[in-house]
Amino acid sequence: MGHSNENVLSPSFFEEKKATELAVDLLGCSLHTSIGDEKTSGLIVETEAYCAPEDRASHAFQNRKTARTETMFESGGVSYIYLCYGIHHLFNVVCGPKDLPHAVLVRALEPLEGVPTMLKRRKMSKPETRLTAGPGCLSRALGLTVADSGKKLKPACGIWVEKRNRELRSGEVFSTTRIGIDYAGKWKDKPWRFYLKDSKWISKK
Repeated sequence: MGHSNENVLSPSFFEEKKATELAVDLLGCSLHTSIGDEKTSGLIVETEAYCAPEDRASHAFQNRKTARTETMFESGGVSYIYLCYGIHHLFNVVCGPKDLPHAVLVRALEPLEGVPTMLKRRKMSKPETRLTAGPGCLSRALGLTVADSGKKLKPACGIWVEKRNRELRSGEVFSTTRIGIDYAGKWKDKPWRFYLKDSKWISKK
């Protein structure tokens, strides 16, 4: 399955949105990777918004700029990938204008193409939900690592997002609090995790 460039989301799509908007607008879009001659993709079914500088749950809280977070200060449309617990590579989409460190964590995908490649990368024999449900799982399935952090989201760079092929129905998107941020004070209560409520591929709380 090739990609047609008119379906690829442009940098302006990401630059013009805050994380809370983009987190909803990414649902139903597809995330693609092309590594070597292996193409994989999945439908985005779960996201979380991180809205620094105010958001205590964000790595860029209070505009904290480090070697790891400086990618978050780029103009929207680049990948921000970080290592969690030293093992999980977590994929985020940077959004908004330059110097506003907003990002959306992609938490779960419904596999589309390249499932045999995904299974091999995840050392699994058949497609179960855990193949791509959960941010660490989907990054491994798509072959994404911290080495891909800072890449522009376009086919030439091997990571891109394509627009959704149908409109979402009213009531199809649910929002809840984000996962694993109990340290974030009042920010832990923001309903900034979004998912397609009928998807069996969302990560479990």
